[in-house]
Amino acid sequence: MSGACYANGLTGVAEGAPGLAKYFSDVGGVCIKDTSFFGGVPILPESAGYGIVLGFGIFFSIFTTTLVYMDQRYIGTSISSEFFNTAGRTVKTGLTAAVIVSQWTWAATLLQSSNVAFQYGVSGPFWYASGATIQVLLFGILAIQVKRYAPTAHTVCEMIDARWGTTAHKVFIYFCFLTNIIVTSMLILGGAATVNALTGMDTATAGFLIPVGVIAYTMAGGLKATFMASYIHTAIIFVILLTFIMLVYASGEAPLGSPGAVYDQLQAVASKTRNCTLGVHTHDGQSCGPVVDNRGGSYLTMISKGGIIFGIINIVGNFGTVFVDQSYWQSAIAAKPSSSTRGYLLGGLVWFTIPFSLATAMGLSSVALDLPVTGSEAGSGLVPPAAAVHFMGKGGAAAITIMLFMAITSTGSAEQIAVSSIVSYDIYRKYINPKATGEDILRVSRYSILAFGIFSGVLSIILQEIGLSLGFVYLMMGIFVGSAVMPVAFLLTWDKANATGVIAGAFGGQLLAVITWISVATDPEATGASLSVSIDTLGGNYPMLAGNVVAILSSGVICAIISLMNPQNFDFTTMADKISLIDDKMPDLDPEENDPEMLTDALSFVTKWGVGFCVVMVIIWPLLSLPAGCGVSGVECGVFSKDYFYLWVSVALAWGIVATVVIIVMPIWESMDGIRLVCKGFFTNDDVHMRLDGIELMLEKALGGAKPDGPYASDDPCFRAKLLARKPKA
Repeated sequence: MSGACYANGLTGVAEGAPGLAKYFSDVGGVCIKDTSFFGGVPILPESAGYGIVLGFGIFFSIFTTTLVYMDQRYIGTSISSEFFNTAGRTVKTGLTAAVIVSQWTWAATLLQSSNVAFQYGVSGPFWYASGATIQVLLFGILAIQVKRYAPTAHTVCEMIDARWGTTAHKVFIYFCFLTNIIVTSMLILGGAATVNALTGMDTATAGFLIPVGVIAYTMAGGLKATFMASYIHTAIIFVILLTFIMLVYASGEAPLGSPGAVYDQLQAVASKTRNCTLGVHTHDGQSCGPVVDNRGGSYLTMISKGGIIFGIINIVGNFGTVFVDQSYWQSAIAAKPSSSTRGYLLGGLVWFTIPFSLATAMGLSSVALDLPVTGSEAGSGLVPPAAAVHFMGKGGAAAITIMLFMAITSTGSAEQIAVSSIVSYDIYRKYINPKATGEDILRVSRYSILAFGIFSGVLSIILQEIGLSLGFVYLMMGIFVGSAVMPVAFLLTWDKANATGVIAGAFGGQLLAVITWISVATDPEATGASLSVSIDTLGGNYPMLAGNVVAILSSGVICAIISLMNPQNFDFTTMADKISLIDDKMPDLDPEENDPEMLTDALSFVTKWGVGFCVVMVIIWPLLSLPAGCGVSGVECGVFSKDYFYLWVSVALAWGIVATVVIIVMPIWESMDGIRLVCKGFFTNDDVHMRLDGIELMLEKALGGAKPDGPYASDDPCFRAKLLARKPKA
């Protein structure tokens, strides 16, 4: 390397400026930064891509199907159509939380969160995390209302039909399907782009195989299988997450390895005196120099115009993909009454750490290291892969690919079972075969999973041809589904909302949002310009912001006005009578679980804490960060001082560690009775121990003793019938 590139490993205008020598080349005596990080050259061989996509898909299909079989054989679970779509309605708090975390961890959670850190600095990860946590916290209110007023429901559309009738039912089937398709689109776009960049695997092939890989275990075990797989996926994601955080902030390895080192490098990258000559020191959206519209041009401030705009879009858009996504209603239906509220609160708080901590590590480190990540690479979600490859080479590429695959498949299976439930109960049972038996529902559910899985693969090819990016779809989702949020929220909370109001609000809000989005795209700065409508102009901050806000606000206003003109005054206690079970009964829970007073207390609890945490996350925390750096010498008011950044990173680290322990340990702890029963049956002859349980109980009863502590297979009141029904071995 010549004198144009410094021998001490640093490059730039002056010694000590940001940038690593490995990302610069001496061209004719001039030190020129690489034009991109990946440069079209994959880090891993193509076979690794197929190995991860196909290998993990096959492994988890076999592993999860085995767990379902053991659950059936040793615990006596019977997979009826009800159980297939509701998991028995007995899921506990820890597993409910793990499932919520898994469902809410999209490809965008891992990729887009670091992209906004790359663009806006510390405000990006915060607004991504807080702006997408509050929806889950608030959904806990609807979750407990389901237990109060519609305990026998299978889908949100069934509840809509019971309250507002057939027309509204059809309207919201459309919105639910639209939500499922948008969520699946983001999974495919982010996953396929990352697998392609890291392994060279064909993008269309990767996009097709990723959703297809989860069909087998979802078809075999239904919602319970999805929950089991989701827990395992979540555990793996958190282990890799902690590894990356520690590498960036606690490894002590230069040039980063501590919060102080990251702070110094971020300040250097955004220095006002830095030479950012296009084509030499920077290319195509690479980070260089002050950040536009950030206080002091710094990455270390919450006073960021772009960050705040993104935060508003994020908050509005994500309401639609929670409240209108059947998978979240399905998790609420599956949970025990006492677990539904706590599960959503815990799940939301644990999920917060994924985008917040991961992007604070990977997104900021990619900027601090001055990696040659381009704007197009960042828009495709390749910021975390770039940082992972820098830190760990091929191991980092494999780790981020596995992490991403875990997120995609867990959410993908949830979307498949959600779609199958709507098809089975809201289309097949409602309009095609009202007298459908449990076997009919089960068969249609499995066919629907297969069909939607294949459709998702075909959709990936269409999206690639259109040329949409992960970032674009993420920002636009609220424009198309945000208008259904307020009507769905009113479903179980406002008795005056009528059918005409919710239909007009949903369609009217969507139409106004699209019109606003396109109109603002032609003149985003309100200067009288007349730009052509394209993916680029539609993807700007102002068009996206306007469309998202209009969608949710206009629908709420339309719905409220029409409903107040002719209020329905619905009696919520009549809803349960309009929704029937098919081939099963409600679970035999502790009487306290269905106690009206307990349910009312649970509603008060989740309302108080859910709203409280929301206020802290979107109002109090940002306000407290505004005066950061004020009074510190050499730091502009509003820009983090080094001590404040240490505190910020400490919160991210502590939150990440606690969340990892809780989400891995709690579901296992709550399920120990079942695990012990499975182990007992697996390592002994279960027929024998079931008979011995019965003999022991009869002896204790005859002798007047107390019933021995369980659990026993014989606790199942049908265990004798199951014994007799078993075929004798030859």
